Amino acid sequence: MKLGLQLGYWGAAPPPDAAGLVAAAEEFGFDAVFAAEAWGSDAFTPLAWWGSATRRVRLGTSVVQMSARTPAACAMHALTLDHLSGGRFVLGLGVSGPQVVEGWYGRPFAKPLARTREYVDILRQVMAREAPVTNDGPHYPLPYRGPGALGLGKPLKPITHPLRADLPIWLGAEGPKNVALTSEIADGWLAIYYAPRLAGMYDEWLAEGFAKSGRSRENFEVAATCQVVVTDDPVSVRAMLKPFVALYIGGMGAPGMNFHAEVFTRMGYGEVVQDIGRLFQSGRKDEAAQVVPDELVAEITIVGSAEHVRDEIGRWEKAGVTMLLVGCRDVASIKAVAEACQ
Repeated sequence: MKLGLQLGYWGAAPPPDAAGLVAAAEEFGFDAVFAAEAWGSDAFTPLAWWGSATRRVRLGTSVVQMSARTPAACAMHALTLDHLSGGRFVLGLGVSGPQVVEGWYGRPFAKPLARTREYVDILRQVMAREAPVTNDGPHYPLPYRGPGALGLGKPLKPITHPLRADLPIWLGAEGPKNVALTSEIADGWLAIYYAPRLAGMYDEWLAEGFAKSGRSRENFEVAATCQVVVTDDPVSVRAMLKPFVALYIGGMGAPGMNFHAEVFTRMGYGEVVQDIGRLFQSGRKDEAAQVVPDELVAEITIVGSAEHVRDEIGRWEKAGVTMLLVGCRDVASIKAVAEACQ
């Protein structure tokens, strides 16, 4: 099982100890370090800044939001970081949700699957650098011929030769159609909430995409976000994790369109999801966290003794996960997780 350190996105200020965490991840054998973005810090700059002190770990985004940049601009970021890191960059993309896309980026959210397909196709063209980049689709037309165009747009190839034509592109996906699209057009799946109990269902979704593309699972990565904590007090740790679960179920999506809530509903927690959403949206966030069942937290995390963690990591690996994205917040935790994974 590979390990990836999830730095996430920043809160009100940069995390004070991130450089030390990145150094520890490399020292203790983590495969990769990831950064994310929401509507504050971006995901590329921290990787360039803190990643410059590393030599081995891969540097990935989990995720950058498609609506934040045109496909060509995103490709420029990716090929630049890939050169600077010596071919260690992983581009993780996500569509986010309508509240952020339309409220922060000022872009339409409709047709996320079609937009993703076009976006990835343009990225692949840029990285291949075989011909000037063009796209006839309605979402990212190249050259642009729409309202306000002068009609002078010219198809171009990137001036900078990409280091790798096969730079890995991973997609953050939660629903069945999104996951199937991921296995069809991408090199990896970033699963924000994964339950090994449902591995058979995930396999069906992935198989649909592989069948369409003719690709196989052999070189496809499944990177699952999973809090891994080595502790002799798992009850207290799970209690500390519940507010974060409640936030994603009740506060990280629009009423009637919350993709995270849908994930937990598919797990069989539909009634609880409704209760959490109702409490959270009425401002009763502490009560919403208290409603989160222990068994739900246990399904999506690995918390317990080193022996328990080791056994659970094996179970997740058998369920198809190739990498665990963990959010360690101190060097001791990174070391403990790495040792439990050996």
